[in-house]
Amino acid sequence: MRVRHISIARRYRYPELFGLVGEEAFGADVDYSMLIKLYGEPPSSPETARRYSPSDCVGTRKEKVTSNPDPKHVSTSYVERANLTMRIAIRRFTRLTNAFSKKLENHGHMVALYAIWYNFVRVHKTLRMSPAMAAGIETRLWSMEDVARLVERREDIRSGAALVG
Repeated sequence: MRVRHISIARRYRYPELFGLVGEEAFGADVDYSMLIKLYGEPPSSPETARRYSPSDCVGTRKEKVTSNPDPKHVSTSYVERANLTMRIAIRRFTRLTNAFSKKLENHGHMVALYAIWYNFVRVHKTLRMSPAMAAGIETRLWSMEDVARLVERREDIRSGAALVG
């Protein structure tokens, strides 16, 4: 997907989700294409079949979904890096770990906290500031105390306590 000259690649093939994040969210400003990875036969030996890694990638195919994407910008590099960064920061996404969420709701809350931390609290080395500051939507670096206050305020609104007091 290409939005205002920013390339965002889609790794998985779920075209029904495009309506949720594509045209309805961005209008006609979206150039959307998919890079489909083609894998060979699964390993046949018993010791390689026990591995958690996929079969070897034997090729790729690029498919245009909507608008006019530039084929040379269709890549999974940015998405793969974002996935790796998230898996490293949130151990719940790491395979074979005991740091899992027992409830889907708790997992969603953890992902939301990660997104706020990553975009508002963490200083990125290349930017020398948070992405929110670099985008101009925030003027200062948030602290985790700011995040805790945000969560408390949200809970007060949900429970109606903010309306009473």
